[in-house]
Amino acid sequence: MSRSSPRSPVMPLAVIALVLAGSAAAFAYTAGWLSPERLTPTRLVAALAPPGGPAPGHRRNHAKGVCFTGEFQSNGNGASLSKAQAFTAGTWPVLGRLNLATPNPNAADATVRVRGMGLQIATPDGDVWRSAMIDPPVFAVSTPQAFYDLLQSAPKGAEAMKAFIGRHPEFTAFAGWAGSAPWTSSYAEDPFNSLNAFLFTDAGGTTRAVRWSLRPAATPVPIAPDELAKRGPNYLEQEIASRVAAAPQRWTMVVTVAEPGDVTADPSKAWPAGRGTVEVGTLVVNKIIAEPDGPCRDINFDPTVLPRGISVSDDPFPAARSSAYARSYDLRTSEAKDYPRTAGAGSNKP
Repeated sequence: MSRSSPRSPVMPLAVIALVLAGSAAAFAYTAGWLSPERLTPTRLVAALAPPGGPAPGHRRNHAKGVCFTGEFQSNGNGASLSKAQAFTAGTWPVLGRLNLATPNPNAADATVRVRGMGLQIATPDGDVWRSAMIDPPVFAVSTPQAFYDLLQSAPKGAEAMKAFIGRHPEFTAFAGWAGSAPWTSSYAEDPFNSLNAFLFTDAGGTTRAVRWSLRPAATPVPIAPDELAKRGPNYLEQEIASRVAAAPQRWTMVVTVAEPGDVTADPSKAWPAGRGTVEVGTLVVNKIIAEPDGPCRDINFDPTVLPRGISVSDDPFPAARSSAYARSYDLRTSEAKDYPRTAGAGSNKP
């Protein structure tokens, strides 16, 4: 991973690609559309393993993380967009996971560019909403086929990446973010974005395409990766635990509504500035729990687990991620002996 400062030029594209390749499970395409040679969840998840092999008992990607619990304080504004009970005025329990996009659970924080948040909101009507978000404002490529191409090209070096970018010029938007956007020293200072478009349907039956983001209440304080490295390999988990112990941390959930003609099947394209937004509530994180005994350990943050009033759009990535997550879950839970709980906590079902 490049250790350039927030003001440094864009890091070498091949390095950026390798960082993103570490996020493969989160965006893997497994529906079998890569004919004539079908890409299966088994093949794809196996390809995520680092040279030394996967970390048994851990997620095959986003393997380093920490659990949290808290609440979603809905202000009721979201009811104009979706009939999901999560958007009616009220307070709903949440659990989640802050994480780094790496297959290595022991990776040093300063070596991983992409950070993520998995979130589950449960409501009294029995519905569950799961979401998997990351901090970049756009995804690296426009289609699952392009992502598979990236996975094949990244390990082959600069020339292969140059050819890849010639075929997929949309990659440069992500590369620009990865090379120049500020790093922070706290998960609490990071935004998290759905990137994928979903459909919200209101009580009257009107459906709108949307994306959502969690915007931090904490003011971001830029830090150079080299300085972050000096604070220790596990500083992010230590820092968020201390911060939340001192005071709950908050993010505002903002829903952006597409206009006719906006692309919904391509997470590499940001929608034009000026699209309508609705602040629908506040995520409050009030407890951090180490993952070995935490409530997020055995949860798949499958983005196709949705409440009534929210559905998938024509974006193919959520379904692809769902099948890869399922494969990863099967593998890691069969390896539970390799990642033992430390306090005898019970398992949570996916």
